Amino acid sequence: MASIPPQAFPAEWLKKFSDPYALLGVSVSADERRILKRYRTVAKILHPDSHDPQNVRGPELAGQIFARLVNPAYQKLKQEKDRAETLAMLRFQVRRLHRDGQLNFQEEIAAKLVKLPLQEAEVFYEKAISELSEIQYEPIEQFERITQRLAELNQAYFFVKMGYFVNREKRTGIVSSAGARPIQFKVLTDTPTDLHPDPNAPTENYARRHFERAQKYLEKEAYVQAVQELRDAIKLEPTQSDYHSLLGVAYLKQNLTGMATVHIRQALKLNPKDPVALKHAGSLHIKLTSESPQKTQKKPEPSGRSGFFGLFGSKK
Repeated sequence: MASIPPQAFPAEWLKKFSDPYALLGVSVSADERRILKRYRTVAKILHPDSHDPQNVRGPELAGQIFARLVNPAYQKLKQEKDRAETLAMLRFQVRRLHRDGQLNFQEEIAAKLVKLPLQEAEVFYEKAISELSEIQYEPIEQFERITQRLAELNQAYFFVKMGYFVNREKRTGIVSSAGARPIQFKVLTDTPTDLHPDPNAPTENYARRHFERAQKYLEKEAYVQAVQELRDAIKLEPTQSDYHSLLGVAYLKQNLTGMATVHIRQALKLNPKDPVALKHAGSLHIKLTSESPQKTQKKPEPSGRSGFFGLFGSKK
């Protein structure tokens, strides 16, 4: 592994960090709330005042990592549209590398992930991301190594999520080598853009498949996975009230009342009689147009300050 270059980072070195989710240390299923929370945590860790002033390189290195890598990564993920484009780009990279036989999982944690069935892989992935993010920037010198592990873990997750499974009857690994016999894969894609269906075949409702998977995840209290499935369903069919109401429940189960309120309100807007939305509207203080005089609580506006020093200011 190349060492961290001093002072100005060369462009060719920066190109190694093309995955903004890995740079922030968040799951690819993270929503804007989780992304902002992680961004603030990393900004605090990298703040110059958090480093020993006797270590001249420490504060300088932290500041450059934040300015050249972390802050641009956050800018790519803070808006839903940009996140969708980033995820599409990362999926495309995995497809291309797999097609060209260049998708190498050298990290033990990534190699383990791709051997798991999808349901187990989801839980394993979220836990691994959480554990790696805790040590990503502390100490600062190991951020490159941990970030590369996170990026490979994301690739492995997409590999499984997009339906590529190693044929377990063959005891070969998934790391390609010159002259090796091509590994046999079974491809089971779960999104319409990955398929080339017969035009005369009946159309399958992919949004409903996401919704049904989310229901199963909720039954097992796998709320993070349920949120991702429902967000995928809403991207395909944004006007289905039951998708929004169930997403509201998934957020509520995680005590994310702000996000829960947004989707319960949207469900009621689409269908004022949505039973799930009506059930939870009272606990979220959502005013019902004809059934309840309750007033919606007004939440304070977030501070307009932003940026590295704007987030925390200088420590005294």
